[in-house]
Amino acid sequence: MAIQIDISRYTNLALQEHDDGVWIVTLNRPSKRNALDIHTIDELVDFFSLAPRAGVRAVVLAGAGDHFCAGLDLIEHHDQDRSPADFMHVCLRWHEAFNKMEYGGVPVIAALQGAVVGGGLELASSAHIRVMDNTAYFALPEGQRGLFTGGGATIRVTDLVGKLRMIDMMLTGRVYQGQEAVDLGLAQYIVEGSSFDAALELARKTAQNLPLSNFAICSAVSHIQNMSAMDGAYAEAVVAGVVNTQPDARSRLAAFADKSAARVRPNS
Repeated sequence: MAIQIDISRYTNLALQEHDDGVWIVTLNRPSKRNALDIHTIDELVDFFSLAPRAGVRAVVLAGAGDHFCAGLDLIEHHDQDRSPADFMHVCLRWHEAFNKMEYGGVPVIAALQGAVVGGGLELASSAHIRVMDNTAYFALPEGQRGLFTGGGATIRVTDLVGKLRMIDMMLTGRVYQGQEAVDLGLAQYIVEGSSFDAALELARKTAQNLPLSNFAICSAVSHIQNMSAMDGAYAEAVVAGVVNTQPDARSRLAAFADKSAARVRPNS
């Protein structure tokens, strides 16, 4: 039996459940450009810990207001005046949140607008699909702030754009936007209208897949990328053995066999 998520317990995240299993998770600090304080990170850890066991079939991750996320809450960081050990543990909590997103097995589609900066880019890069509108812009201004990335940019953003481009972004504050951002891999889609509407459409489409297939796609691929080629090939075979023989797939395979299923066609 699926567990229940108590929406009333969340204050920095606004949660909305749809009948098809799609959940909307909105960073709800628009006056701070949805900057990430430790309380918001704790709520992300909590939600994405529960999501795979709560029947969540897909998540749209969005930001309230004009911006997705401006990164680390620098005011909190300044006021807390943390020790090196204290901030290390803050970073580890960020990693816990973002790892639960990337490896949790539930598709996460990020709807990006305005600032996707610093920790906001680290958050976005933890999603499986990123949809941007024409207002979205990406940057890692840590060099200018006297900071260094602590939420996984050295792993995920480097994986998206390459080591030297990421170093350039951090050293110079270079900003990417528009089609160039898509070409570099910072987003997979760019839309003229609402990135939220497009992300919701994609989430609803992925929610129609079998949950076990989605779980494998949204967890095994990332795990396998961390392995040697030989270990990855073995792990892929094991996962395929489980997923490709799941009983719930029989009707879909039968529909393909009798030609009643939709065929893959090129876009018209």
